[in-house]
Amino acid sequence: MIAVWRFILSMLVVLGLTLPLMARDTGPVTNLPLPRYVSMKAAEGNVRRGPSLTHRIDWVFKRRDMPLRITAEHGHWRRVEDRDGLGGWVHYSLLSGTRTVIVEQDMLTLRSKPDAVAPVTAALEVGVVARLGKCGPEWCRISSGGYRGWAPKARLWGVAMDELRD
Repeated sequence: MIAVWRFILSMLVVLGLTLPLMARDTGPVTNLPLPRYVSMKAAEGNVRRGPSLTHRIDWVFKRRDMPLRITAEHGHWRRVEDRDGLGGWVHYSLLSGTRTVIVEQDMLTLRSKPDAVAPVTAALEVGVVARLGKCGPEWCRISSGGYRGWAPKARLWGVAMDELRD
């Protein structure tokens, strides 16, 4: 019986078909994971109600490097959301693969090593946007305003809790 199922699954793969129960967790345009994090490349970006220029602009993102989460793709458009869960559709040319995070805790201390007792290198205010570097299971290396260090991943928005980065 197992051999029959393996044969059926291999035939589906060969034919390019998928089972209806298999969830698609990659974008249909880029084949990249969904959801995924990116940042704003532009200083301003229109957020539209739908994926085209004919759709109404609901608001404008006005912060370069702001981290966003892509939740859907349609042609040259990406549906994004910010840390408050607000979002809409933006043109892909306004987005960058450069990873950034927003500090979620006021006076978040950065450490010289990924250890709660390591020396403090800086303290960042809530809302600071920082460049994301390496991430382990619990800590990420970030930099902002000439300061850098390790911060607890749980205090950052723009990185998944299960994400590891080299």
